[in-house]
Amino acid sequence: MRWTMGRRSDNVEDRRGSSVPLVAGGGIGSIILVLVALYFGIDPSVVLQGEPPPAATQQAPAASSRGGDEIRDFVAVVLGDTEDTWRGLFRRMNREYTDPKLVLFSGSVQSACGMAGAAVGPFYCPGDHKLYLDTTFFRDLRDRFGAPGDFAQAYVIAHEVGHHVQTLLGISDRVQNARRTSDRAKANALSVRMELQADCFAGVWAHHADKTRHILEQGDLEEALGAATAIGDDRLQKQSQGRVVPESFTHGSSAQRVRWFQRGFDSGEVRQCDTFAAERI
Repeated sequence: MRWTMGRRSDNVEDRRGSSVPLVAGGGIGSIILVLVALYFGIDPSVVLQGEPPPAATQQAPAASSRGGDEIRDFVAVVLGDTEDTWRGLFRRMNREYTDPKLVLFSGSVQSACGMAGAAVGPFYCPGDHKLYLDTTFFRDLRDRFGAPGDFAQAYVIAHEVGHHVQTLLGISDRVQNARRTSDRAKANALSVRMELQADCFAGVWAHHADKTRHILEQGDLEEALGAATAIGDDRLQKQSQGRVVPESFTHGSSAQRVRWFQRGFDSGEVRQCDTFAAERI
């Protein structure tokens, strides 16, 4: 991925080295539920409100001897690129795009959605319009999930930005309201469609970023598709429990995640990402 010459976003908040104690009023049980929700990209407010949680080859940037400056630079460039892309796309829709903040943390972090611990991967909190990222997740993406590469990491960030786009468009509120009056199966199905739409939005970003700024190198698209495959519900369930339970999916199967990212990438059109109207996802 050609990223080193890209514009660095000013919306990166670096909280690494300033973790806070992992305590919360709801007790250790609530903390564990929130951590599970965050790790799999679920809005933690759902858990905190008492609702059942709806069940994330170029060498990746490495931490430098000065405390991970290359990681910060990479994240800032990807975030800046999403800003440039979505500002333009929102103007076409006669809307204004409000940039999210991206918080880098280590150990633990406090957000408007609750507390998150060291094992948490990237998540978006609609309560404060911030993305949260413990960059050790990049290592997990490579080593645990078998999805190496800088564009695999960029896909993860772009997916979380996709949730911010859903918040700005009012999609998140509509889905959360529908989930509150739904049974577990329907709530899970709505969550899947929401996550697949965020994948599609990530593909839309990649389409325009490459078209206008030529960021992709050979193999980059395969890295993103590999990450989408690695974090499909069926793949994760098979690895963790040895069997697949489709009715418990909350993010979509590997094939679905790949299909919707590819759809966004091929079309570059936001309207092609209406997973809620699609008969087949």
